[in-house]
Amino acid sequence: MNRALNFLLGAAIGGFIGATVAILLAPTSGEDLRSEIVMRKDRISSEVAQAAADRRAELERQLAALRAPKQSDQ
Repeated sequence: MNRALNFLLGAAIGGFIGATVAILLAPTSGEDLRSEIVMRKDRISSEVAQAAADRRAELERQLAALRAPKQSDQ
């Protein structure tokens, strides 16, 4: 599981770096490029924040389930 997670993390980071290089080397005006970078940064930031909030909610549900008193099968 750890190897798969490391692979996915490396692929995501590589994709991000590749996308950044592609944007920087794209033949557009500086103003257009800056506005596109800002829009992409904002989109990525909101996606990361949403993913973190979803994961936190999932972990809080799991923690609540672990803390709940066990009911016996009598």
